[in-house]
Amino acid sequence: MLITYGWSDALRHDFAPFAAQGLSPARVVLQQRGRYGLVTDAGEVAGAPSGRLQHEAAPGALPVAGDWVAIQPPPGEGMAVIRHVMPRRTEFVRKAAGTGEAPQVVAANVDVAFLVLGLDADFNLRRLERYLAAAWESGATPVVVLTKADACEDPPGMVAETERVAIGVDVLPVSAIAGEGLEAVRERLAPGVTAVLIGMSGVGKSTLVNALLGEERLATGAIRDDGRGKHTTTHRELVRLPGGGLILDTPGMRELAFWDPGGGVSAAFSEIESLSASCRFRDCRHETEPGCAVRAAREAGELGEDRWRGYVKLQRELDHLDRKEDPVAREAWRRRWVHVAKAARKRARRRDMGVED
Repeated sequence: MLITYGWSDALRHDFAPFAAQGLSPARVVLQQRGRYGLVTDAGEVAGAPSGRLQHEAAPGALPVAGDWVAIQPPPGEGMAVIRHVMPRRTEFVRKAAGTGEAPQVVAANVDVAFLVLGLDADFNLRRLERYLAAAWESGATPVVVLTKADACEDPPGMVAETERVAIGVDVLPVSAIAGEGLEAVRERLAPGVTAVLIGMSGVGKSTLVNALLGEERLATGAIRDDGRGKHTTTHRELVRLPGGGLILDTPGMRELAFWDPGGGVSAAFSEIESLSASCRFRDCRHETEPGCAVRAAREAGELGEDRWRGYVKLQRELDHLDRKEDPVAREAWRRRWVHVAKAARKRARRRDMGVED
């Protein structure tokens, strides 16, 4: 049974030390309030982390949906004990909502990240930029899914607008109600491939899964009067599709705060990174430096101001994270602003003296 959930020879090899301890492999297919649904070769069982695992696990290291784990099989109808979490191949991480201090792994061991926007009140390209950065950093391949195409007057135009932001990423318009675009989604869910759905509440993630399943398995809800979606999904569940692919539905995200996006922002803004390589100075900040290719592209209208502002906003967030976690980066930031302050005072003195810059 495990092979239908992505078990492979490589995983079997990596699991050998756990097998020598008398443990069995399982995959987490359901995660809800500290309890887990597991798939094993013997079937589905309920499980919970051992006390030692809960006590010793580093932040973000407890089991999540999609994880491969080593379990002590349950006696009879009892609950399996999760002893170890196997190393993750990919992981989609954000800061835990409301804390800003702890990592929250949304999904593990996924191959494809379906980034879902609704072609209604939810369509927000700045949010998509954030999703793309997190997806690239996760190690999964991002694919943008534009749901509710039946509610849009110009789906091709919206796809083109999205493609200007999601550079090099497939953009799929879908109407789950009308059954349009579903085949393009299925093509990316070959047997054993695991995907995760990332998006706000109400964008139609559960409706999409039901359409791919061909049955009303996951609960769906109506949109509120203010256009926001209700939280119909309150847990994370890995669902096996008829074609053999696996798809993980997640609760809607009202915020996606970065934990450690690294190169994800660079990948999400690849055209700006390419322009930066042509700047005269390697440390160009694209402000007033001569020979700045980014500023030249903005002035020529080749780089849109919305796109530029989105890039600046995420870079400032990265700078904030670096200063918080890295003393060297924090000191570099302090020195830069000392320099900026001195330059501002110098310009003020020159103006007072009637000297033009």
